[in-house]
Amino acid sequence: MSISKQLRRVSIVVLLMFTALFVSTSVIQVVSADELRDDPRNSRTFYANASVNRGPILVDGEAVAYSVPTGETIAYQRVYENGPLYAPVTGYYTIGQGNTGLEAEMNDVLTGASGGQFFDQVRAVLTGQKPQGAAVETTIDPVVQQAMWDALGDYMGAAIAIEPDTGRILGMVSKPSYDPNVLANHDTEAVIDAYAQLIDDPGDPLINRTMNGDLDPPGSTFKLVTAAAALETGKYTPDSAFPNPSALMLPQSSSVIHNWNYQTCGGGETATIADAIRLSCNIPMAELGRELTYRTIREQALKFGFDASVDVPMASTPSIYPRVLDDAQTMLSAFGQSDVRASPLQMAMVGMAIANGGKIMQPTLVDAVVAPDQSTLSSFEPSVYSEAISARTATQLTAMMEASVVDGAASTAAIDGVRVAGKTGTAENGDDPYSFWFVGFAPVEDPEVVVAVVIQDGAGLGQDGTSSGTSAPVGRQMIEAVISR
Repeated sequence: MSISKQLRRVSIVVLLMFTALFVSTSVIQVVSADELRDDPRNSRTFYANASVNRGPILVDGEAVAYSVPTGETIAYQRVYENGPLYAPVTGYYTIGQGNTGLEAEMNDVLTGASGGQFFDQVRAVLTGQKPQGAAVETTIDPVVQQAMWDALGDYMGAAIAIEPDTGRILGMVSKPSYDPNVLANHDTEAVIDAYAQLIDDPGDPLINRTMNGDLDPPGSTFKLVTAAAALETGKYTPDSAFPNPSALMLPQSSSVIHNWNYQTCGGGETATIADAIRLSCNIPMAELGRELTYRTIREQALKFGFDASVDVPMASTPSIYPRVLDDAQTMLSAFGQSDVRASPLQMAMVGMAIANGGKIMQPTLVDAVVAPDQSTLSSFEPSVYSEAISARTATQLTAMMEASVVDGAASTAAIDGVRVAGKTGTAENGDDPYSFWFVGFAPVEDPEVVVAVVIQDGAGLGQDGTSSGTSAPVGRQMIEAVISR
């Protein structure tokens, strides 16, 4: 082999190596830069921000997360007021374990690194001042948040309250919770130990159950979606009737379904969609679901936000309506069983559409971003997430939900002098304890709030409890907290 051929081969190999190096560094510096920067194991980002006076997270103008000077190498430490109460909102800011909640999603503005704060940071450097981040003003109402916390008590579960005409989240509570202060410590070993204990806790306190984690079957609250799907076809009305047995065998199956009380849905030979919503009956909804087919129900579920992650700005776990179901599975799905899964955020969005004339507003936790000089860098503007149903369908569903509170399955959500619309749900989880749900809003004539509650682990009652005895009273207290402000 000639020397020229050998040199040519060596040159090609060297060229390929340089090309590979160029591509890999370009990917790291451009494509993967944000991912690497935000990786919870990347402590460089933390130390790079250590000299910045991180902006506060505010609730009604009061700081629930803020930084205090330490006089040490890491110049500031994060402090959380009433940490467990606001943990689902603030999340935590820590060394080595990453950020969560608004601490993560609003990190750029909290550290002053957003585009709108560039000149403020340059000015701080030129004048010798310490860099300071902007404040994040949340939509949370402290009175509502505390009332929701108290209403949930010792239950495992979550609750969310939203203004239906704006999408502003007034309260977000998840239990069991945790104290973010134990993760804000600058003692790395102590933080790692605390984090490990929280991860190993069987109650999964780090999960924000209002919108993330292993979601629950929504049970009878999903009947609102099925009824909406039927009404939107134009082929059904609230008075559309179905056979009214006390038990029904599923097709191609030996499984038998019942209504919650193992009786017929009212006393007649037939039961209407309105009856099924008011009395929370499974069999008429299962019969309706079979007629509609899973495709029609799924199409409506997607309009409500199922199968999509909703940013508040934290990303939610998508709620699920399965893609392919046989008749038996479709019938079970029509009353929120089979493989249907939902979060309180998702079911609040269903309630929001009904309360708001068919429109779902984009849910949000952020009202404004305020610079250190008190100028407003950005402020919240309501926007429509989707038009899930017609105004006519919303009015019809509202009437059925109000009837359920007046003299139906959701009567424990009634409030004297206030027109309340509500829907309960008791969801089965195989041999495990039930999940208890409530979705509602009030006042019916001009809704101020829509609420969604899920109580998990059977509320400590296994399979003996009911949603009317657990989740509906919690929802009532949440509504009362808002309308009595």
